[in-house]
Amino acid sequence: MGILKKIKDQFYRLFIAPYYRCSLGSFGKDSFIFKPTAIDGKRNIFIGNGVIIADYGWLAAVPHTGKEKSNIKVGDGTYIGRFCHIYATSLINIGRKVIMADKVYISDNLHGYEDINKPVIDQPIMQTMDVSIGEGSWIGENVCIIGAVIGRHCIIGANAVVTKNIPDHSIAIGVPAKITKRFNFETKHWQKTNAEGEFI
Repeated sequence: MGILKKIKDQFYRLFIAPYYRCSLGSFGKDSFIFKPTAIDGKRNIFIGNGVIIADYGWLAAVPHTGKEKSNIKVGDGTYIGRFCHIYATSLINIGRKVIMADKVYISDNLHGYEDINKPVIDQPIMQTMDVSIGEGSWIGENVCIIGAVIGRHCIIGANAVVTKNIPDHSIAIGVPAKITKRFNFETKHWQKTNAEGEFI
């Protein structure tokens, strides 16, 4: 099994990685993208060093909302789980050493629904805020992040829907996601908070 893995790794480095280096905006050393479902707007996607994007991901960086450019940026050492769906019409920035579980959805846009006389599919895409995920954060299974900033070293619980900013060193869960704990640097422990992130 070890020999087979070495052969696969060597094949990837010789043939697959050079393709991504030529087609993406940038593709760092020792990074892997395994069997993506789709990659749209390749030149607008920037992958750091040592990044792993697991099977069946969909990455898209396409300026559908009229922005001059759209980018996805993934920092060094980040792991993105299977079946991720990351769609930028402006900017999605994922920091260093972020770990993301399977089936995470990240978007900086929404389908328009203002005109009640039109099907949603016929309405324009609406731009929300740019998305940023701070370094060292952990994003749980089935999380949705739409137009929000998540700070450094945060934990987002499974199935959460994040539509508002989460400050550094916070734990957030639920639909919509609310802060339940923050790291208290005086006591050196995670401490319960109210929904505004104030210690209780």
